[in-house]
Amino acid sequence: MDPRVAGRALGLNPFSLLVRDAGWFGVVAFMLLIALVGGTLLVLLTASPTAVLSTQLADPYLYRVVGFTVWQASLSTLISVLLAIPTARAFARRDQFPGRGALLRLMGLPVVTPVIVAVLGIVAVYGESGLLNRYLEPIGLSWRGHFYGLTGILLAHVFFNLPLSIRMLLPAWERIPGENWRLAAQLGMTAGQRFRQVEWPALVGVLPGTVSVVFLLCFTSFSVVLILGGGPRATTIEVAIYQALRFDFEPGLAAWLALGQLGICLILVVALHRWLRAPPVSRGLKTGQPRALGFDSVSQRWFDGILLTAVCGFVALPLAAVIWLGLNGPLVRVLSNAALWSAAGRSALISTLATTLALALALGLTLSARRLSTRHRQRAAEGVLLAGSMTLAVPPMVIGSGLFLLLLPLGLTFDIATALVAIVNATLILPYLVRTIGPALMNSGARYQRLCLQLGMSGWQRFRLIDWPLLRKPLGFAVALAATLSFGDMGVAALFDTTGMLTLPVMLYHQLGAYRFNEAAVTALVLIVLCALVFIVVERLVGRWRS
Repeated sequence: MDPRVAGRALGLNPFSLLVRDAGWFGVVAFMLLIALVGGTLLVLLTASPTAVLSTQLADPYLYRVVGFTVWQASLSTLISVLLAIPTARAFARRDQFPGRGALLRLMGLPVVTPVIVAVLGIVAVYGESGLLNRYLEPIGLSWRGHFYGLTGILLAHVFFNLPLSIRMLLPAWERIPGENWRLAAQLGMTAGQRFRQVEWPALVGVLPGTVSVVFLLCFTSFSVVLILGGGPRATTIEVAIYQALRFDFEPGLAAWLALGQLGICLILVVALHRWLRAPPVSRGLKTGQPRALGFDSVSQRWFDGILLTAVCGFVALPLAAVIWLGLNGPLVRVLSNAALWSAAGRSALISTLATTLALALALGLTLSARRLSTRHRQRAAEGVLLAGSMTLAVPPMVIGSGLFLLLLPLGLTFDIATALVAIVNATLILPYLVRTIGPALMNSGARYQRLCLQLGMSGWQRFRLIDWPLLRKPLGFAVALAATLSFGDMGVAALFDTTGMLTLPVMLYHQLGAYRFNEAAVTALVLIVLCALVFIVVERLVGRWRS
């Protein structure tokens, strides 16, 4: 019998039926998330007079902002993915060289590196007065006068998204069964034929999702464009919202910009949900080793070696530059500044609050999705998990704009800035937690649901004995990643901050804006060290804790 029919027969209304199937924990988490996102959107709608819309639709500046946002995101995605394909292929072909694991871990560093720290390193290496430009000027290859703007934005976006694309594409080669490689060897396929007939069918399963993720990240980029944009000609929607609220104080314009960005992001997320479905698992007996089948020529080894060296150098140089500049800066003077550690403490507080809130929401949603799945309501379970990722369609600046306009009449916007930044950061990191711990909990439910029913095991006892051993490692990584991202995020904190010292990333941004580069170098070094400590400590505390 259909659960809704059975519920009506038992006198249950739809809400009671939902609570029975999903549990109070998940329903409360879902309602809080809907209230936060829906409430901020409602505020934006009510604060957006149509007169402002008609005026702005006639302003060519609006079309330039939207056009540049799409253009820079498209170029950044194209460059990142086109470079990631041969690099991931090289990593797949060179599967046993010394240091391969260290290089793959290097590909993960930009993900957890604070954006403003990485931008400082990029400017130090690739900027107009950077290390690389000083060596290229004698041979007439300088780009002096052209870095700030589209060039700098593209460099920074490729720095962040090229390693991410490599990590997302590499599993495609790992899923190719050995039978395919052996068949290609028996047929005498060339390198181009092998790519078209063997590698491309596996790659096409993950390529659309990678393109969508990278485009969405570049489209909603804030800190990179704010620092490297260089003026009104290189402004994105996210930066325009920030300028409309903080400098021009035009809430109506900010509201329409936020709603326009939301509409575009919603279209992207719908496509993202369609394309990010896991490709079917191959039925091959084992993965292949193409090197052992005569595919490893001298030219391929040289090509792969040069490509991996260039890509890893491109990623490592800015990080090394930050460390070098910080160690050679005024360490004692900056480290003895009490304001630095006050900002670091507020960053840690915001990170703790945001991670705790996001983890509570993620556990509520994923546990409810598992409960719905075990009751054969698969579509409802998928909908709950999708709700946990819907903040991908609502950029943090949009939620921040709604909260800003909601609390502005009450005069509380800047008084409770720490709590507001923590709430918005929680929505920022929620999708990472849901997508990491969701598969582990769903797998636990599929494997042990019947056993738990037979033993009468539920609630905390089931979570401690059954779920936690499967969950603790992915949960440790997810919580560490979420805490680090929140600790180093600058976007929403810059919107609510009026002192320049709310968080450590905002302090670093103001130091750069005041041309105090030596102090900024030391602050950046402190920030990257603290982010590394947060990631290592949290991952070990959570991932290695045994109930």
